[in-house]
Amino acid sequence: MSDEQRQRQRLDISRHAVRLFTEQGVAATSGEQIAQAAGVSERTFWRYFPHKESCVEPVLTKMVDAFCVVLRAWPPELELIDHLRQAYSPVVDSASGADVDAVLAVVRLTQGEPALRAAYLVLRERAEDALADVLAERMGLPRDSIDVRLRAAAASAVLRVATDDVARANAAGITAEALSGHREQIATAVSRVLGAAAAP
Repeated sequence: MSDEQRQRQRLDISRHAVRLFTEQGVAATSGEQIAQAAGVSERTFWRYFPHKESCVEPVLTKMVDAFCVVLRAWPPELELIDHLRQAYSPVVDSASGADVDAVLAVVRLTQGEPALRAAYLVLRERAEDALADVLAERMGLPRDSIDVRLRAAAASAVLRVATDDVARANAAGITAEALSGHREQIATAVSRVLGAAAAP
């Protein structure tokens, strides 16, 4: 099996885990149930995930990767607020919106599940690191400078708070209108906290 196939299989297992966690709760869901739902052996399941809570990581990674992809594609001639309004999406490569709902379901679950919250926050640090790289280049400063790190941390916090908010408000499923509002909220708030760094 290629690495790409393994990643697809991990994501498929993750989607089934999120569905089961949402339907019956994390405590009531076993690794065996997730493996059966995904059509894999328990041995395969535990080879991919050290504990059942880590199953949410592939779905959440799609969200973190989406933000990183958009940041790295920020054109020099465009202000960040305009770029985010045009290009931001909560997940990468999801035409159906199913992964958007899965991501928001996990974010809702993290509010009452410390182990899921820990996985979520660790992955959030990746977005902060990507933002620091972009800002350092734009600002002509070292990546580890306090100004770059503070702006990156502030923007990452905005993204987390806005995602928590849209997850709570759309428990029945995300709509195109809600997604558009979320994009505008992200664009405005991130650009505000970045201040002058948002200008090319």
